[in-house]
Amino acid sequence: MRTTARAPRPICFTDTVTEAPYTVADHLLDRLASLGVRHLFGVPGDFTLAFLDHVERHPLIEWVGCANELGAGYAADGYARLNGLGALSTTFGVGELSAINAVAGSSAEHVPVVHIAGAPTLATQAAGRATHHSLGDGDFGHFARMSAEVTAAQAVLTAENAAAEIDRVLRVARDRRLPVYLMLPADVAETPIAPAAGPLPERDPITDLAALTEFTEVVSGLAGRAASVAVLADILVNRVGAEAHLHALLEQRIPHATLLWGRRVVDESSPAYLGSYLGASSDPAVRAAIEDADLLVMAGVQFTDLTSGFFTQRLDPARTIEIRGESARIGDREFTPLAMADALDAVTAAVRAADLPTAVDSRADAAPPAPVPDRAPLSQALLWDAVGAAIRPGDTVLADQGTAFYGMADHRLPHDVVFVGQPLWASIGFTLPALLGAALAQPDRQPVLLIGDGAAQLTIAELGTLLRHRVPAIIVLVDNSGYTVERVIHGLREEYNDIAGWDWAALVAAMGPSGRGAGVRVDTAGALRRALADARAFDGLTLIQAVVPPEDVPPVLRSLATAAAAANRPRD
Repeated sequence: MRTTARAPRPICFTDTVTEAPYTVADHLLDRLASLGVRHLFGVPGDFTLAFLDHVERHPLIEWVGCANELGAGYAADGYARLNGLGALSTTFGVGELSAINAVAGSSAEHVPVVHIAGAPTLATQAAGRATHHSLGDGDFGHFARMSAEVTAAQAVLTAENAAAEIDRVLRVARDRRLPVYLMLPADVAETPIAPAAGPLPERDPITDLAALTEFTEVVSGLAGRAASVAVLADILVNRVGAEAHLHALLEQRIPHATLLWGRRVVDESSPAYLGSYLGASSDPAVRAAIEDADLLVMAGVQFTDLTSGFFTQRLDPARTIEIRGESARIGDREFTPLAMADALDAVTAAVRAADLPTAVDSRADAAPPAPVPDRAPLSQALLWDAVGAAIRPGDTVLADQGTAFYGMADHRLPHDVVFVGQPLWASIGFTLPALLGAALAQPDRQPVLLIGDGAAQLTIAELGTLLRHRVPAIIVLVDNSGYTVERVIHGLREEYNDIAGWDWAALVAAMGPSGRGAGVRVDTAGALRRALADARAFDGLTLIQAVVPPEDVPPVLRSLATAAAAANRPRD
């Protein structure tokens, strides 16, 4: 795809600004660049404008202005999921509070985003006056304290502590894979500072050798006695950078499944891939393979209500090796500190030595799907079958919480597809701005967005940002007149689940220059297939408004909604 990003070059810690003194702002930007950040998302404010001058002059980091701070926060989150670290700039008070929902989502879902909040000068704060964007009570620490609840590290920067505090906070984001917060007063950003003498120190090793030795011995014994083995993987494998180690284990052709949250961590085209595990909402064959295995290896799994069929998993701890980010557990025995990568390598060696049975490709005898006439009215089933068939290797697919996320649950993805959702924080509308960040993070991948009409209305302003940055996204927008998730949980025909009807296809022309995007409305299977094919051939953004009946629901979502309705009922 085309972007306006500048070509990268090696980091130089002393050449960010040649005409002016090297400042705190320059140090912060150089540190971000050294960690791979190439885009800074946000909305300008008077407390950040001078800082943004430094961004504009920086040789590696590009400013990406968004329509609002919430969208910028979502974009930084999407960027971090594919890049490893993201950065967000907002102004004090009104800006940072608009973004705090996005930052909280990053915290819940283990996404490292650096939130830089530009603040009034230290002199203004010391005077305690009723300054704009404050609560007028002279306390300028309210919002930093709020952010402390949803970030792993925080710093209020001063001229004296800036360099050390920036380095400390950025190391937390890098090492713990969680969001962090920096309050940057306008005058502190402009304070001259000595350039850093070198890069940030590397993280200290995690694994204790004694813990690894003991874990290896126990795992070898379990593998040697097991008649069957299966693997259940989830998103934390990606968050701690252990995917290559998981893949080495799965190369033994072990039957494996993922939670819906962690679909990106395995190759779903593998013959050993079983499908998605959702507790009682799972396909029966997947559930049996996972729950009945003699030895189950759980890698990076975090069960949530919406990925476990509302905690209906039935797994025997005595037969389960649970590998977490920095520890492992077998039955009532804990092995810590133990890095996930080292634990997975130990399991791989044990499985090889045990020579356990390998998986049989369950797809070999599957009958090809019956052809669907072009004139067939769109339904949820036809919609997701067509979308699933249109996904290609190398795509980045973002599916918003609701019919999009669960409609794709039963469809295998091709090799090298990155699938992004937000099933824990589950903030609808997240994926539209997140698509912007993901696309800029990896511009060689085709961005695909799957989103419902109710979710899209929350963040549609960033469609203009996508068009401005020439992101050639394929957007499939499910037009079913409201909040289908809520309908199926409670209030199927109640007015509170309705939304205003929009001409979605027309928005593309309204929000972007001619030629950068196209919109089309489809309501039949044939029209959808043609629109998807045309979108692949178009060097711009395509929004496909796919009209389906309001009360039509994907099967997985219906099952989960029934469980959600039961969970929300009062207990006697």
